Amino acid sequence: MAAAILNDSTEKHEDNLETYSLVWLEPAVNKVKEYIDAQSQLRKIINHLQTFEEIEQCESYIKSVSKEDRIIFISNDRLGQEVVPRIHLLRQIFTIYIYNSDKKRSNDWAKNFEKVKGIGMQLNELVDQIRSDQTTRTRTKVDEVFSINIFNTKRHQEKSTTGLNGQFVYSQLLIDRLLSMKPKATDRNEFISLCKTYYKDNSSELSIIQEFEKDYFVHYGDIDLLFLFRFFIRDIHKQLQELKCSTSLRVYRGQLVSNDELQTLKASLGQFISMNSFLSTSLDHQLALSFLTSSPVTGDLQRILFEIDLDPTLAGIKPFAKIISNSFFADKQEVLIMLGSIFQLVKIDYQDQVCIVQMALCSDNDNSLKPIYDYMKKEYDDYDGGDNGSSVFSFGILLFKMGAYDKAEKYYNHLLTELPPDDEDLGPCYHNMGMIANHKGNYDLSLKWFKKALELYNQTRKSDDPAIATTCNSIGEVYFRKGNRNDALESFKKALDIRKKAFGEENIQVAMCYHNMGNAYQEEKNFQQAFECHQKSLMIRQKLLPADHYDIGSSIHCIASIYLCMNYPDLALQYYHKALAIYQKSLPSQHQDIAMIHYNLGLLYAGKEEFQQALTNFQKASSIFHVTLPATHPFIGIVNQDIQRMSDKLK
Repeated sequence: MAAAILNDSTEKHEDNLETYSLVWLEPAVNKVKEYIDAQSQLRKIINHLQTFEEIEQCESYIKSVSKEDRIIFISNDRLGQEVVPRIHLLRQIFTIYIYNSDKKRSNDWAKNFEKVKGIGMQLNELVDQIRSDQTTRTRTKVDEVFSINIFNTKRHQEKSTTGLNGQFVYSQLLIDRLLSMKPKATDRNEFISLCKTYYKDNSSELSIIQEFEKDYFVHYGDIDLLFLFRFFIRDIHKQLQELKCSTSLRVYRGQLVSNDELQTLKASLGQFISMNSFLSTSLDHQLALSFLTSSPVTGDLQRILFEIDLDPTLAGIKPFAKIISNSFFADKQEVLIMLGSIFQLVKIDYQDQVCIVQMALCSDNDNSLKPIYDYMKKEYDDYDGGDNGSSVFSFGILLFKMGAYDKAEKYYNHLLTELPPDDEDLGPCYHNMGMIANHKGNYDLSLKWFKKALELYNQTRKSDDPAIATTCNSIGEVYFRKGNRNDALESFKKALDIRKKAFGEENIQVAMCYHNMGNAYQEEKNFQQAFECHQKSLMIRQKLLPADHYDIGSSIHCIASIYLCMNYPDLALQYYHKALAIYQKSLPSQHQDIAMIHYNLGLLYAGKEEFQQALTNFQKASSIFHVTLPATHPFIGIVNQDIQRMSDKLK
């Protein structure tokens, strides 16, 4: 599959834009002319090359790389014999090449390591071998990243599917936001500038970029990369629409996947999956099978052949098209399927040691998450001014709601550099930067952004403008987190007054004010008042929102916490699990709010002296917080203390 541009589960090294990279371990790698010349040749094959002179630094770097990367490792025979046993089982190590530095040295040791593809060659022979192998990889694509999202309709989900439904929804929303962005002249320039910077030392790639810059036109008419590639994605989508097939097809795609990935597919039989990449397939069954069977299998990898049925008459499908005349490999009989297409897993079988996975392209309307997706899509449309908006703000808000705070911050910083100083959209940008800082635990910076937004609104809007209420509400949230409950309540009440006058009682924004006031009253230990506010908020939300909407889960979560404070642990447990079920459908699996439920469940079980259950939930919370929060965030320390406390109880 093409690079999985929707997958945000791991961070790639920022200086590597490609799936494959080269790592070369050699003490004299930057000192000997032969090695320096070889580096230049290797970069023409795979641009990203890291060189190391010491084993420890090299091994540390390899372990820091995402497991979704594919490292091609090069070393001399002396160092290779020492380091290969230490790195061979790492998922990110894809292939190993060893060249001769000592003709008298035996290379029999390498026979025990199946990832060692080249052994005992001279350096020039090794470069030629890497070039040939990489050409084959580019053509077959069977060992590229396998990245999907799964929507599980089973009532009692396996643990392995927890949170996948939320990721499924957000991946679809990301594509929708990108495709609805209005093209700008600078979009293409940003992309080309990125490529020129990345390939600045690679003359062959720079010549291709220059040709692209000269000749590429929009026809008629990681997530950071996703945004930078937005014009390219829009254009491919448009071309697929123009070239889309009118008859049904069966296409094939060979893929190497890990045992864990295969088990996930088997557990999801009958369910819906979406692809996090453009999917390159072939009309030729034998060709796809030969690509697959000719690829060596190492480690825990398994061969899979996808058989995919495509019906263009279905309503609401993403486009696919034959691109044989446009493909670099014409004999492949290539059919390209749009990024984010949804399939149903129909059958999994085995033939001649190859796993056959049968799938059928589905309408986007086929899965039961459609109501929540449609509602959330409308929410983001409203952020941008309705159907005629440009998705400028909603893309950043979507990243924020996914819990990708660093990426959202980067996006809004980018937006602030583009807006003129008198632009009316500066206020919302300041506000959104405040929300991000708040959730990252930088409360002083958050207040600074919110007050900057409020100052601008006071100059340009009426005193009862709903935007002022939104910022007052957010300022109240920061005061609340800083422990200043009186100022928090004052801000919440001011926001509530403006919103009730503007919208009436039954309004989502009014529900948010009640929600926040409930949190403040809870901190004051005024549990009855807190309960009443959260009940009001929940009633409004249940009346206006889909049953699985995140905000309903949030209200239920808060009510559970109040029950716990009022010493009703059984009711609290019941409500926590209700909230968790909604979060798993509406949020990515590694979201802070899911972590908070696990943390609160940990407190509940600790109070019931069920210490193992408490420890398990604290550990689940900790694993998410370590991904989503800065290492210095105070809550990480709090959770670690609770984990230690439970561990001590179990001794």
